[in-house]
Amino acid sequence: MDLDLTDRVFIITGGARGLGRATAEVLVAEGARVVLSGRSADTLAVARAHLGPACVTVAADNSDAATPGLLLDAAQEAWGRLDGALISVGGPPKGTVLDVTDEEWTTAFGSVFLGAVRLSREIGNALGRGGGGGSLALVLSSSVRAPLAEMAISNGLRPGLAMVAKTLTDELGPRGVRVNGLLPGRIGTERVAELDESTGDALAAREAAEQTIPLGRYGEPAEFGRAAAFLLSPAASFLTGVMLPVDGGMLRSL
Repeated sequence: MDLDLTDRVFIITGGARGLGRATAEVLVAEGARVVLSGRSADTLAVARAHLGPACVTVAADNSDAATPGLLLDAAQEAWGRLDGALISVGGPPKGTVLDVTDEEWTTAFGSVFLGAVRLSREIGNALGRGGGGGSLALVLSSSVRAPLAEMAISNGLRPGLAMVAKTLTDELGPRGVRVNGLLPGRIGTERVAELDESTGDALAAREAAEQTIPLGRYGEPAEFGRAAAFLLSPAASFLTGVMLPVDGGMLRSL
């Protein structure tokens, strides 16, 4: 299938590593160009060296109100167009509802929730101007549909972001902008490895998690990247408002 991505331009936040980086690799391989953002200039430099001239980078924090403007300007300055964005934020810290502090909730709200809403709003508005349209995809979590143990902040904030995405579907659809969400399960990223390590026995944690996945294994980052690239692409032109699990069947709900 031709995803019709040649020369299209996408912003990818959190693009230096993990799921964002995996998506960028697929997009570039399909002929697209990307603007990657992240908080670390060093990790962004590594990603840029790997992806080559189809990539520009912007060191920026999703919680900073100036970030959407910086990313939109970078896309216009580099290539004079924008076709979509993958909005990915770092995972919040572990903890139970009884243990997470007000400060941790407030910090996570600024980066995980409000930062993603602001990026979606500003980039969505930019895509909707001039009638060109485009595609937004938010990287959420399986916690949108089922709570994860000791992940109270994710369980609290991700479902709200999914509903924001559904609301944006109505608001931006008439302007030709599609909005979808991706619900990754256990994908073999550094973040998931860190969560496994935090249990004190990473191997046992992984084996226990794999027993809950019908395919019996963790996903590869590239498998997520291909799903994300499809949702962003014109090949998915009649898909909007979708919350797509990329989890090997782990979620038990419909």
